Amino acid sequence: MSKNKKKNTINKFTCDKQIKTLYTSSIIGGLSITGAWVAILASRGYSLVEIGIAETVFHITSLLFEIPSGVLADVFGRKRMLLVSTILNMIGCSVMIGSDNLIHVCIAMAFFAGNYNFASGTGDALAYDSLKLADRQSEYAKYESNQLIIYRLSEGISTLCAGVALMIGYRLAYSTSLVNGLIQLLILHTLIEVRGDENEKQEEKQKQKQEQKHRQIAGSIKSELIKCFLESIAFLKSAKKAVFLMFCNSFVGAIDILLLFFLQAKLLESGIPHMLLGTALFLMQSGGIIGAKIIFLLQKMKYRNIAVMAALLVVFGVALEASGITVIMVFGGFIAALGDDALQVRTNAKLQDMFPSEQRATLISVESFTFSVIMILLSPLAGLFFSRW
Repeated sequence: MSKNKKKNTINKFTCDKQIKTLYTSSIIGGLSITGAWVAILASRGYSLVEIGIAETVFHITSLLFEIPSGVLADVFGRKRMLLVSTILNMIGCSVMIGSDNLIHVCIAMAFFAGNYNFASGTGDALAYDSLKLADRQSEYAKYESNQLIIYRLSEGISTLCAGVALMIGYRLAYSTSLVNGLIQLLILHTLIEVRGDENEKQEEKQKQKQEQKHRQIAGSIKSELIKCFLESIAFLKSAKKAVFLMFCNSFVGAIDILLLFFLQAKLLESGIPHMLLGTALFLMQSGGIIGAKIIFLLQKMKYRNIAVMAALLVVFGVALEASGITVIMVFGGFIAALGDDALQVRTNAKLQDMFPSEQRATLISVESFTFSVIMILLSPLAGLFFSRW
């Protein structure tokens, strides 16, 4: 076997292993009976306005740590940050178990935000570079679609258990999430750190640099972080199209997420039985699964048209919520999720092709940063809006 052929075989093995491990981690991380957290808080007596405040705290934390988490992933490794993400989620679950007021809930939400920050973009960056290492980066759109399907299915199954969570109580419900966290840590530990756009000499040089970084003093580490951040900012200044795509995707996604969040409480107000709430939430999440698949049938359609269609579906979903009729409200959540995930797949595939590998996690974090800014502005307003209908 020639050296090049052997190298390609190793790359293919590494790539397949990485992708499967990332899928498995997403499944374990998403399978939790606390997915209907809004309904859980509402059942504990918290108002929609208070829930909106907790959601705002989540996104303020995300605003502060989203970009730094991406920089840390690019500098110190994506695998390490995925492990940190899981640990933060476990801390958040522990705080929620002991919570007895809104302040405690908000502290838990801050840790959940850290979990989101250190995971968002990090796994995507590792997946893209793993695919690129095997010269299979064209498969990234499929990976992104599958991850969204896993997310929607996991969320759907999680919310399907909403009635169980309400029945056994929030403390026991969040305790089960701690067990999931331990399993996820073991899975993530098997990942391999890779960079996707380097030849063999560059890879060896990168390894040496990484070893030197680990021995550097705090001042040098700070310099490396600042360098990565500034390079990312410089890229964004010259790539206005990428910034525009980030904003469009984040805005549409924010409206959809808020709609699905508050529908958890609004469906209970509409009179749906607790044990049927999970089924209704699962049906809404399934809209995202269809959207993530149907987008591949529209590959020739211009991005602008996809964005307009997705936005209209989400807005229509919000309008249907005002009906107060359970079936119509569920359908509104369904079509909003469909439009959101269809746009998400198309946007992320376009952005990954634009991003340089060295700042990939950082730049993906910038999109999440944009999403957090929008959510901070919309969350309290959404709490007021949905509480009046």
